[in-house]
Amino acid sequence: VQLPFKLTGAQRKSIWEVVKDCAQAHPMNRLLEGDVGSGKTVVSAAAAASALHAGQRVVYLAPTEILASQQHATFVSFLDEPVALLTRSQQKFGEVSVSKSELIDQINNREINCIVGTHALLQENVKLGEVGLIIIDEQHRFGVEQRHALLNKGERPAPHLLSMTATPIPRSLALTIYGDLE
Repeated sequence: VQLPFKLTGAQRKSIWEVVKDCAQAHPMNRLLEGDVGSGKTVVSAAAAASALHAGQRVVYLAPTEILASQQHATFVSFLDEPVALLTRSQQKFGEVSVSKSELIDQINNREINCIVGTHALLQENVKLGEVGLIIIDEQHRFGVEQRHALLNKGERPAPHLLSMTATPIPRSLALTIYGDLE
């Protein structure tokens, strides 16, 4: 990851914990909670870089086209790997716009290993194959069925899951307390 700033201690600790969890044989299921601007994106980019370096595919799910576009631009600037963007109205490979069918073909043929998108990633014709890391931004804005659809879309083994939120809602806290999330 190429960063134009110095990481905080909390960011370094979070990155270390996530990367360490992703190195385990059993799938990580972690919630990363922090205020807007606290560095969740840089933590997720570092986790993505680690997974990509290990030869794994990374999928980043955002709830809106605006957020997906912003995160795509950030990942493009941070990562040495090409990053795709798939939303209802935008399809990019790196910074180049491509047709939807061309991008889906590249995804399905595993020509792209880092994909940022919205619900468009859940389309039946998008074949994610074996995914090493799934990052879900603003996880509370997705339903249980949508998250499970993404988790079950790929092949086995089960991917690592990093859920992120700036909104510590009671449901997220309950999942943490009762063991669904770390």
